[in-house]
Amino acid sequence: MTDASTTPTSTVLSRAAVIATATMFGLTYSLAAALIALDLVARGASEIVIGANAAMHAVGVLVTATILPRIVAAFGIRKLVILALATAAAVLIAFPAAPWIWLWFPLRFLLGMSSEILFVLSETWTNSLSTEETRARSMAAYTAALSIGFASGPAILSVVGSDGVTPFAIGAVISLAAAVFVASPKVSAPAFDEPATGNPLRYMALAPVAISSTVLNAAIETAGLSFLAIYAVQLGWAESGATRLMSVMMIGAILLQLPIGWLGDKMDRIRLLAILAVTATVGALVWPLALQDETATYALLFVWGGAFVGLYTIMLTVVGSRFQGSDLVGIYAAMGLMWGVGALVGPLAAGAAMQATQHGLAFFAAAACGAFALFAIARGRGSS
Repeated sequence: MTDASTTPTSTVLSRAAVIATATMFGLTYSLAAALIALDLVARGASEIVIGANAAMHAVGVLVTATILPRIVAAFGIRKLVILALATAAAVLIAFPAAPWIWLWFPLRFLLGMSSEILFVLSETWTNSLSTEETRARSMAAYTAALSIGFASGPAILSVVGSDGVTPFAIGAVISLAAAVFVASPKVSAPAFDEPATGNPLRYMALAPVAISSTVLNAAIETAGLSFLAIYAVQLGWAESGATRLMSVMMIGAILLQLPIGWLGDKMDRIRLLAILAVTATVGALVWPLALQDETATYALLFVWGGAFVGLYTIMLTVVGSRFQGSDLVGIYAAMGLMWGVGALVGPLAAGAAMQATQHGLAFFAAAACGAFALFAIARGRGSS
């Protein structure tokens, strides 16, 4: 990988472009997932149709994860990001305009492809702008931007609702604005000398801890979005208070990334990863006790959200330290693919756990974090 010529101004703009790209990935995913499902329900679609449509997003991710490492050298990061943002904008506005539901399937496929490009290349771009001394802080800013994007989708829906063209149009306009910004000639991106070789399975074998951290992050994040409020209501919380819990967790995920990133640049990163994993495990086990008191719950979830997302921040940093160039794109593409796997498995496993026991969500989160902690500690320094 070679760096495009940069100036202080272009470096600042490039960092801003990466933040915009990461935020747009989170926004398009969180906005589209809820909005498309609600709109399909309003159109009378069955649960099977809704599930099949959601699966098309995963198919788009899979196809892109397979080809992206091979094409990024030919087209370049910036052009592909602009294409993905423009495609996302066009697809979002096309959903409400499509006269037949079957057209929503290829549209969802294209949205999945766009999301994977934004996910992988924003991580790669962030890593290219980092030095070894500041890498963890750079990745912390990246994951904070992701969290802001994930929080923005539900926030938009809470303000404008899910009816009509408006929510789709808002997402499209924001995505198009990001594309225009990234297209600025003052924004520079790294160039790759040659395409990557191999398939996602090869990259999974190269970085098993990184892959497992991605599955963990996606599984618990999507399970939390689906069940945390329900869990609190079942324990006697009012619905308004229960819906605030995910917001508190997301705020912790955003604000605590910077101090975690600072620690990642000052201490042994593998040790920090283990500390965060153990903290997330113990914290999840404390959920049933903390949920008996409102203040204790908010404090715990704020810290837990930061520690949990911090696992992903530090893992991205470790991967960025070990791999460069097209191999880095390949590993990030495999991570993006496995994010989809985690997002599928997480809600299913959490739902089953909640059927088995009242505190199933807490026990599922603790078991998943604990398993990752053991795996990461066992692998140690030998592999990412």
